[in-house]
Amino acid sequence: MATFVIVGAGLAGAKAAQTLREEGFDGEVVLIGAEEERPYERPPLSKGYLQGRSEREKIFVHPPYWYADQEIDLRLGVTVTGIALDAHEVALDDGSRMSYDKLLITTGASPRTLPGQAYTLRTVADSEALKAGFAAGGRVVIIGAGWIGLESAAAAREAGCEVTVVEPEPTPLHRVLGPELGEVFANVHRRHGVDLRLGVSAEEVEADGVRLGTGERLPADLVVAGVGAAPNVSLAREAGLEVGDGILTDAALRTSHPDVYAAGDVAESYNPLYGRRLRVEHWANALNGGPAAARSMLGQEVVYDRVPYFYTDQFDLGMEFSGDTTGYDQVVTRGEELEFIAYWLREGRVIAGMNVNVWDVVDDIQRLIRSGGPLPPPQD
Repeated sequence: MATFVIVGAGLAGAKAAQTLREEGFDGEVVLIGAEEERPYERPPLSKGYLQGRSEREKIFVHPPYWYADQEIDLRLGVTVTGIALDAHEVALDDGSRMSYDKLLITTGASPRTLPGQAYTLRTVADSEALKAGFAAGGRVVIIGAGWIGLESAAAAREAGCEVTVVEPEPTPLHRVLGPELGEVFANVHRRHGVDLRLGVSAEEVEADGVRLGTGERLPADLVVAGVGAAPNVSLAREAGLEVGDGILTDAALRTSHPDVYAAGDVAESYNPLYGRRLRVEHWANALNGGPAAARSMLGQEVVYDRVPYFYTDQFDLGMEFSGDTTGYDQVVTRGEELEFIAYWLREGRVIAGMNVNVWDVVDDIQRLIRSGGPLPPPQD
């Protein structure tokens, strides 16, 4: 009987295990996670759960009894310390070793940290600590105006905190969306009382505040570092797998070893739609990548070429984003101030789209991106 081992018990790993059973695999499935929590979804941690609007049980991928019912060996609080590719074995932190026929790595990413007393937001425990801190009120300084930073700022502000966001780029989300759409998010946060310090870096996190590169000191009761995440590739690198920005895979999510696969935040996978490898940290990539990797492990023909997708909710702004803005040379916006669709174009062709407070259009936007065609004229 074959044994498939999944290292990383997040959304991608849990969905891969589910897909193996749904596709009829009757061998042993072992799902190993370093956290004590069973697999859960991360978006609520910076959105509804952080804001106190979601119940804890709703963040989990499956109910607690599901794993036993599906005969999935879920091992929590266990760390894989090594992979022996030739021997087809993984080493565990208790000193034992486990054999596998196929291996899937879904170890995700870890938040980049800053020296000093700065919170990060990646786990359930992180979200609960921040929620408690925001509930206490006071002054919150958030370093980084990316997705995590802005969503944390919205949650802190709605909890009644005084919020300052520090960002070295000229607008929030500058590298992802560019200046035009970054300014939209800046205006939303300013309207809700967030103090944006743009074009300035945080020099040091101190015991009771943050010192900026300008020399100014911002007093703070709580500091959040939203400065990005790094893929957890050390296991793969030490095992001898090919690693770039993430674990390198082909379009079937197969790594440089034919019996080892990777999916989710940790994978840098070849996407035929874009003709290059992409590493996508968003929820939809874990949701869809895990099942795709499972089917590939079963020998099915898999071409993972999904359009990257992300969503956010901040104050009165709800948004869905599709595509990749790399190399864009034009932005076209259609609609009102906070009810519009933006399109990123390269050489006249749509490569990304974002719908803000406009719903049920994601499929249309993604079809347009896939077509490689120009933006149709506006409809009257």
